[in-house]
Amino acid sequence: MLRIPASILPRSFYERPTVEVARDLLGKLLVHGRAAGRIVEVEAYLGAEDLAAHAARGVTNRTRVLFGPPGHAYVFFIYGMYECLNIVAEPEGTAGCVLIRALEPLAGIEIMQRRRPKARSIEDLASGPGKLTLAMGISRRHNGADLTRGALTVRAFPSAPPFEIAAGPRIGIRHCADWPLRFYIAGNPCVSKHGSSRAGIA
Repeated sequence: MLRIPASILPRSFYERPTVEVARDLLGKLLVHGRAAGRIVEVEAYLGAEDLAAHAARGVTNRTRVLFGPPGHAYVFFIYGMYECLNIVAEPEGTAGCVLIRALEPLAGIEIMQRRRPKARSIEDLASGPGKLTLAMGISRRHNGADLTRGALTVRAFPSAPPFEIAAGPRIGIRHCADWPLRFYIAGNPCVSKHGSSRAGIA
C-alpha cells in the first residue's frame, strides 16, 4: 500500500511560468482523500496569446480563478459529459494553467474502480482528463479549491523513478493546435491513448 507523502507542494511551486510548472508536475502525486495517482501527462495553457486557453477571453465569472492566486483548481465541464482538472500557474493577475491529462493510479485503486466500472484495466482508470476526474472523485464543486491545503492536493513523490519527458501538440483543440505544450512521461502505459502520438523527447 502506498504511503502518501506529507510534503504538499507550496504555492511558490505554481507561481512560475506555466510551461515550467507543467513539466515539473510530471511525476508528482495528485491526492484526493484516499485516492492518489502519479501525474504522467499534462498540457500547458497560456494567457491572452494562447487562443486555445479559456483565459484568452479575459476575466469572466468562469475564468476569474485563472487570474487569481496560483495553486488553485480550475475545473470545467466539456462536451456535456466530462469534467477537467486544471491547476492555476503564474503569479496572481497573470493567467496560465496546466490541464492534468492522465494519472498512474497508486492508492485507492478499488475506490477508483467503483467510480469507473467500465475501465478495462488499472492503466485505463485515469488515462485521460475526463477519466481521471471520475476516478479521483473530482468535479466542478472543486473549482477554485486551494491545492496547497485540504483534501485535494498535489504532493512531492520522492520515491518516483527517473523518467524522460516527451512533448507534442495538445489534443482536441482548434486554435494553436501545433504548439508543443503537451508533456508526458515517455513510455508510461497510463498516458492517454492519443497522448503518445506525434511527440518527441524534450
